[in-house]
Parts: sequence; C-alpha cells; structure tokens
Amino acid sequence: MQPPARSRRRLSLVLASALWLAGCASPAIPRATLEQQVADTERAFAKTMADRDHAAFTGFLADDTVFFSGPTPLRGKAAVAAWWKRFYEGDKAPFSWRPEKVEVLDSGELALSTGPVFDPDGKPVASFTSVWRQVSPGVWRIVFDKGCNCP
Repeated sequence: MQPPARSRRRLSLVLASALWLAGCASPAIPRATLEQQVADTERAFAKTMADRDHAAFTGFLADDTVFFSGPTPLRGKAAVAAWWKRFYEGDKAPFSWRPEKVEVLDSGELALSTGPVFDPDGKPVASFTSVWRQVSPGVWRIVFDKGCNCP
C-alpha cells in the first residue's frame, strides 16, 4: 500500500532537508585559518619561555609528545617537562624562537611549523621544526619537536 502523495512529498522534503543540513553541519575550515591558528599557538608557546612560565609551556605538550632535546628522544609530557624545566630557571630566557612557516594537512589534523631560534641577544643560532595535532577545534598540542644547530 502506497502512502498518499502528500505524505510522500513531506517525507521527501524532510529527507532532502536532513541531507542538506548534514552537508552544512561541518563546514571545512580554510587552511589559511588553520595555519594562522598554529602560528599563533607556536608564538604563545614561545612566549612561555620569555615569560619564564614552565607550567604554561607544559600545557602546550600532548601527552604522547616526543622531543629530540637530549641524547635520546624524550617521550611523554612528563619527561619533556622535566628536561625543559632547566631552561625556565633564572630571570633571563636562554633562547627564543618564532614560526616562519606553517603547513597544515588538508584534513586539519596535523601541522608543521618551522623557524629560527635566537640567543639572548637576538642572534640566530639554530632552527626548529615542530609537529602539532589539533585536539579540538582551534586547540593544538605539540607532538614532535626537533631543533637543529644550523641557523
């Protein structure tokens, strides 16, 4: 038995509306916007060094982060935080950094930032590469970090 024409039209309209809304429910964020988010996050991360705020530094670390800071890779938030604490002691930051280039995957899940590292006098002395993971909309945590003593 067929439903009346009016019921079929109503059902078709409801289904079409649902499909249209599903397509609108998760609009893609432009890559440029994501790149700006990561650059801003990297600058805020670097500001923790200038502000001498180790707790804030730790807040940017993913739980499963890996830093290539010592003789062997540092694995996990606690290990990285403990190793880096030495750089937050004292009144003056031993170095600073800033992002120059950011690339984000089309999926928006991961990003790479690179840039120079400066000594306390502002002279370029190294470079860094960091990989960030988006953990919620607009919130990024660092998952990999590696420096190079080549400015």
